[in-house]
This record gives sequence, C-alpha cells and structure tokens, in this order.
Amino acid sequence: MLPRFWWSPLLCVGLLACNPQEQDKQPLPDPAVAQASDGDHMVSINVTDVPRPAPVAVPAKDRDWPEVALENDRVWISCDTDYAGENGDGAALETLERQAMETALAPCKERGLLRVRYAGKINPTFAALMARLAIVAESMGIDRRILDLDSSGGQVEAAIVAGDSIGESGWTIWVREGSICHSACVFVLAAGDNRLIAGKVGIHRMMRISSTATSRAELNKELHEVYDNVKDYLQRNGVAVGVADLMMTVPNRSVRLLSAEELKQFGLDGTNAVQDDLERIKQMRKCGDDFVRRKDAFLIAFDRDCKAEGADLDAVNTCGQALKQRFGFPDETCPDESPLSEIDTALLALPSSPVQAAATAQVPGPAAVH
Repeated sequence: MLPRFWWSPLLCVGLLACNPQEQDKQPLPDPAVAQASDGDHMVSINVTDVPRPAPVAVPAKDRDWPEVALENDRVWISCDTDYAGENGDGAALETLERQAMETALAPCKERGLLRVRYAGKINPTFAALMARLAIVAESMGIDRRILDLDSSGGQVEAAIVAGDSIGESGWTIWVREGSICHSACVFVLAAGDNRLIAGKVGIHRMMRISSTATSRAELNKELHEVYDNVKDYLQRNGVAVGVADLMMTVPNRSVRLLSAEELKQFGLDGTNAVQDDLERIKQMRKCGDDFVRRKDAFLIAFDRDCKAEGADLDAVNTCGQALKQRFGFPDETCPDESPLSEIDTALLALPSSPVQAAATAQVPGPAAVH
C-alpha cells in the first residue's frame, strides 16, 4: 500500500552531487557532510501521478502498456558487465514503449545477462522502468540482472514502489566509482539481492511536502507516520531501521556520506540478509549442505579480501572471480546458485583478459572449508 503522505528528500545535493565526475575532481572539504548550494531541494507530487507497477509474474502481452516519457533520465542497456570496455554503458534506451524495450533486451537473451545503467532521479518513471524491465527480461529468460545506478535522489514513495518491484525480480545493484546514491536512492539500494558499492552513498532528513504543520510537535507527529512506512520497508529488505533514525538527524539541505563500515552495519552493502535467508533455504534443498557451507565461506572471504575501500568494481569482480576457484565455484551441480553467477555468465565465451589471468594465477589452490 502506498503511504498517505508524499514527501521527498533533496532532489540534488549541490552542484557536485548532480555531476559525479565533478565530485571526483573537486573533493568536498568535509568527507562526512556535503553542503547543498542550489536551494532547489524539494518537489510537490500528487499521489495520483504515481503509476503502480504491474506484478512481474503477469506476462507482458496481458498487460496495458501506457506511455511513459523518460524526460531527463538516461538509460543504457548492456549484455556485459564490463562497463570500462569497448561497449561501455551499452546502447541508449530512448523510450519505455514495449516493442522498443523488447528490441533493446533481445541481444541479452542468449547470454541471459542484463545490465541497466540508470542516471537520473528516483521518480515514478524510474519505478515504471524497473517494473517493465523485469517483465520483458522474465519473458526472455534473462535471469541475471544488474542495475548500474547513479542518482542524487528523488521521491521516497517512488523509491519504495521501485524497490518492491526490484526485490521481487532478482537484481544485483552496483554503485560504481564516480557514481552516487543519495537520499531516496538509498531505498532502491536496499532492495537489491546483492549490492556492490564503490561510489558514494549518502542520507539526510526527509521532508513531507504536503505538510500543514505549524509547530515542531505537529511536524514530528506527521513524520512519525511516514517513518513507520519507511521502517517497515527497510525491515522487509533486511536493512537496519537505524538508518532511518540517522536520517532524521541530518538537515535536508545536507547529506551525510556513509562509510564502508556503516554500509555493512546497516545492511546496505553485500548480500541482502532477507534474500540470503530465502536462498539458503532453497539451496539447502537443491544443492546440499556442502554447497551452502562453501558459499558462506566464499562470501566472508570476498568481503575481506576483495572489497577494499576505494576499489573499483572491475577490480572487485576480478578478485571475486579468481577467489571463487578456491571454494569450488562455479559449482557443477548448482551453477546458477553459485556466488557472483552473473559474472560467470558475462565471461562465457570470452577470452581471459591479462588482468583476470594474473589474478587467477595469484590465488592459492583449493582450501578446506569448515
């Protein structure tokens, strides 16, 4: 159910947050807090303007496909994980019209891998995009899906609608180096089955645009109902509700950047805890106890050895791919359930790069897992 109230965090946290490349060139003086400078920090949205995304399980041919404009949002479609390579972000998606989306995803069908690069606001258009992508990918049997995200924030309610769609349709979420995920974007990040973060993640207080409050007490009463909805959303995605409490302490004209340690503590980095529990139950039945023990040991080693703060995603993926050999992955019996299976798919029929070959050569042989 959509919340009764509409409110939004900062649409853009200063000029640097609007342009991640400029953020890299001009580091902020305070690494924990970035001050906004543009003053355009909130919008008013009518609840009836927000589309409810279709359930992913319903075939696309049986659904209405109303026109939705992309406006200033940018979307690229790729069938590869190598964003630094020749194909980069992939081909631009110009429209959310059904036939155009089916044509854009068709090249990804053979490999079964889809990477979507999204740079823009978290808004109803984004929610519609994610729901439609899941429907088309499902119809084509594209099971491995990556959302390569760069957003300064937007509408929290749209983020929750999009997040629920993402959570039901199996997405890994990347925030790669040079990208940001601020304010409402954090709720999208929460919904991923797995999250790999090399960019900046930031939070701040949220403001209810339709507020009629004239005192702190009245505003606090209104926000409590809103935050109850937010906390319920975080809990069903395995994220600590403490992140919502921390948001309350940061003025909405600022952004508090979360450290790598805080991202782990809040459950915003790595494997989604709720999804992990669900997968463990399924994998115990399908793949056996030994598979689950090896996967647990790999994920611990991956967090410790590969996800160094400041490492770019290409280096993280290369390290993880090499590390998997120590733990017997990809598993012959359950290859699709093996960790980082979307990277296995991306490397099928591709020659090993010098970087991958060197990384593999440096990884020790199989080790006993207890």
